[in-house]
Amino acid sequence: MARIVMKFGGTSMAGSERIRRVANIVRRQQAAGHEVAVVVSAMAGETDRLVNFCREANPLYDPAEYDVVVASGEQVTAGLLAMTLQALGCQARSWLGWQLPVRTDDAHAKARIESIDCPEMLASMAAGEIAVIPGFQGLTQDNRVTTLGRGGSDTSAVAVAAAVKADRCDIYTDVDGVYTTDPRIVAKARKLQYVTYEEMLELASVGSKVLQTRSVSLAMKEGVRVQVLSSFIDDDATPADEIPGTMIVSDEELEGLDMERQLITGIAADKNEAKIILTRVPDRPGAVATIFGPLAAANINVDMIIQNVGRDKGETDVTFTVPSADLLRAQTLLEAQKEAIGFNRIITDGKVAKISVVGVGMKSHAGVASTMFRALADRGINIQAISTSEIKVSVLIDEDETELAVRVLHTAYGMDAED
Repeated sequence: MARIVMKFGGTSMAGSERIRRVANIVRRQQAAGHEVAVVVSAMAGETDRLVNFCREANPLYDPAEYDVVVASGEQVTAGLLAMTLQALGCQARSWLGWQLPVRTDDAHAKARIESIDCPEMLASMAAGEIAVIPGFQGLTQDNRVTTLGRGGSDTSAVAVAAAVKADRCDIYTDVDGVYTTDPRIVAKARKLQYVTYEEMLELASVGSKVLQTRSVSLAMKEGVRVQVLSSFIDDDATPADEIPGTMIVSDEELEGLDMERQLITGIAADKNEAKIILTRVPDRPGAVATIFGPLAAANINVDMIIQNVGRDKGETDVTFTVPSADLLRAQTLLEAQKEAIGFNRIITDGKVAKISVVGVGMKSHAGVASTMFRALADRGINIQAISTSEIKVSVLIDEDETELAVRVLHTAYGMDAED
């Protein structure tokens, strides 16, 4: 018998028919003899609807009251799933964030979980009751409702799994696992059986939308084994234990499986990048700090950075990227700091994409970057910027060449599935 936390996203909970399907998946896990807790998201589109109500009520809304409103979506689906499970003959009850409680800091709309107290819930699970928990919500020390930010239900599920010392956390989505790249771009993309926390963190940070970055980071910190599965299966499908999803595990566990380590695990593409070039920046100590200090103070995340070779007149060009949504704000901020920075022109380009190859195998293998550069060059794809980490190489290219680049690299690294 195992203790399992199951998490279902908004698409899986979108309407009574899909909630019944989820209830049957949950019931089968309990029937197999497992202790089960379920974390649910609001129905697809419901959070957006509630956010719009807040904006209509008061454009300058109080973040604490905003959380009260938007947290209600998950409360509805938790209650509905508990009722549906009861209709199927299961013992089930909902445990809201304030009932456990899920304690968070007081950063409304983007709170971070500090602790989860769950002895009563554990006792009820041991007695055969299925616990249904709304994700995304928590409670401050002064008993105000908080929310964790978009995608926060994944984080809730991992936090609950850590708190109850679950054997694993099954996250059900509209995909049936983690693939070598987006199957919509590369038809021969392969589903991965295992991915390490490090690899999943890198993939999530560079465009893979399977899991939220915070949830993977928490799973790695707490040692929670996470399995990615699809909830869109037939009512008479096999139990989750027998479905070949993708397991997110520690590097040590993967080594223990005695598997041949793959050089590259996945390729991700992110079109939510924008490029900024500052020309003729004074080439002197502290010049770069005058650029990135104000951006950091404004919470604008800077990714790729290139400082070109200095000019004869003690000047250099600086190129970097920011999220597309922050381009206008960053440009306005830099223009306001033009005199302090001392640049000549600011050039922006919002039609770029970041392509990344990720894999722990590159820690012990040379030539990963050269393979990437050669494959792109052979197809005439120009690289505008490069950044690296121990297990990742990213390049910036023209947005129109995104899909071609992903297909070319997938083939270059020998990742195409056999027909």
